[in-house]
Order: sequence, then C-alpha cells, then structure tokens
Amino acid sequence: MSNPQINILVPLYNEEDVFNCLIERLNKIINLSDYSIEVILVDDGSNDKTGEMMKNISLKNNHYHSIFLSRNFGHQTAITAGMKYVNATEAVMIIDADLQDPPEMLNDFYKLYKSGYDIVYAVRKKRKEIWYKKFSYKLFYLLMEKISNINIPVDSGDFSLISRRAVDYLNQMPEESRYLRGMRSWIGFKQIGVNVERDERKAGNPKYSFFKLIKLASNGVFNFSEFPIKFVLGLGFIALILSIVYLGYAIIQKIFYNASPQGFTALLFTVVLFGGINLISLGLIGGYVLRIFFQVKNRPLFIVKNRIHNKTIIK
Repeated sequence: MSNPQINILVPLYNEEDVFNCLIERLNKIINLSDYSIEVILVDDGSNDKTGEMMKNISLKNNHYHSIFLSRNFGHQTAITAGMKYVNATEAVMIIDADLQDPPEMLNDFYKLYKSGYDIVYAVRKKRKEIWYKKFSYKLFYLLMEKISNINIPVDSGDFSLISRRAVDYLNQMPEESRYLRGMRSWIGFKQIGVNVERDERKAGNPKYSFFKLIKLASNGVFNFSEFPIKFVLGLGFIALILSIVYLGYAIIQKIFYNASPQGFTALLFTVVLFGGINLISLGLIGGYVLRIFFQVKNRPLFIVKNRIHNKTIIK
C-alpha cells in the first residue's frame, strides 16, 4: 500500500489475551475512517503467543506492519523502535495494547491536529487503578511540575497524536534513558491536552511493575530536572551550617564554662547525620553518572530481529 496518512503505533509485550480485541477495534477504525491508516505493531520480546498472532495478522492484512525486537527492551524503547519505522505523511498515534486508552479517540485527536496542533496528548481525567498507584502517580506528577526545567503536563501519558515533523525530531534524540512524554514536551511546537477517562484493562496483567515505574519516574526526574544536583548542594550547605553552629557551641563551652560537649548520643547523631547526607549525595550524583555511563557506550537503543511489511517478511 502507498504511504498512509496516519500510523497507529502499538507496543506489545505478552498481550495474547487482549490481542484479538485490540485488532477488532483497530479494524473498525481503519474501515470507518475517511483517511488512510497503517498500524505499526512492535513486539517487545514477548514470550507468549503475541509474536505469532502479530505475524498472522501482518501476513494477511497489509494495513498491519509488525516489528519484532530481539529481546525485551522496555516499553519506552519499543515505542522508539516503532517511531523509527513510521511512514505516515501526516501524524502518528501512540496507544497501549491494553486498550485503557481508547483508540477511537483518533478522530477527535485528528481534528485538533488539522486545526494546527502538532501534538495532541491525553490527560488522564480518571484512573481505574488501585488507590496506592493513583496516589503515587499524583505525587510524581506534582513533583515533576515543581522541579522540571520544562513544562511537562500533569497526568499526561504516552497516549497521543504526534505530527510527522515532530516524530522526525523525536527520532533525532539519542537518549538511552527514554522518557517520551518529557521529550515530547521538550521539542515544543503547538500542543494541546484532551481529557480522557481511562478504561479498565480489557484482559491480561499490567506490564509496568513497581520497579519499572520507579525507573520511568527516575528517568523523568534526572533527564528533565536539575533539582537532584541542587538538592545535593543544599544538603552540603545545611551540613556546613550545622558544623559551624556546633563548632561555635563547642568553643563557647570550652572558653566560658571550661567544658566540652561530650557523650555518645551527640557523637552518634553527628556520624549518622553526615553519613546519611553523604550517601544521599552520592546516590543522586550517581543517578547522573549512571546515565552518562550508559549513554557514552553508544549502543543501539534496540535491535530488530525481523519485521513484516506489506505482507512480506523482512530480515
């Protein structure tokens, strides 16, 4: 098929339970739309039947372009891999396979794109998730709003429609530690948020574990904020002031009262305080050093095992 107007990009990892429902809804969008659509499915090293199901649909239907990564590289990298292969002339819509973000929003997003917006992103008005996850998300976005050196919209996820020229700029960004919603905000252009109520996951289990969420959040903090370094500097000043105050107290005790502060409790407090400050400082600085370490290796962000495009297997 000739180049479509729109790509719908879907990263997948062990999504066999929801796959048929996903394809059914995407087919309805493709058949009812007034513009041409090609779906890019990215298998992020699944170990269930997801890859086989992708292969079957791509060999039967040339509206589906399947990309198979050599292993599990992670959600953000899987999206990055898909963006490298976009061929849409107008825009790319990014959705998750779990259908919590309804792909039927494409028409609403597309109208805003045609009115002049390069990036249309979803703002999650209501989450149908367990309370501690909702609290953690809220806390993180409030933190990012305060410390980020760019404006990253609160409660915005990867669900979005991005113009082709914006995608081209995202593809030029070589960050090894990916935080796409921050990168999307960084490139600028005209952007707008749309309130979307998230649905419950249609089938299967969430793929973002607690530790994966922590990693994603830390990428956001370290990649788009100077706060950790400034926090370390602040701790250093606090430690210095406390040391000077304590030194002054010791001198006064010695000169005027012929006594010196003593006791195991005071010594223990001092050791623990400064030891904690040093460990926190080293950890925060290490967060930046670790990202530099992985970045300077200059390894490819992902490896494509093979892909299927226009019903043809490409290795």
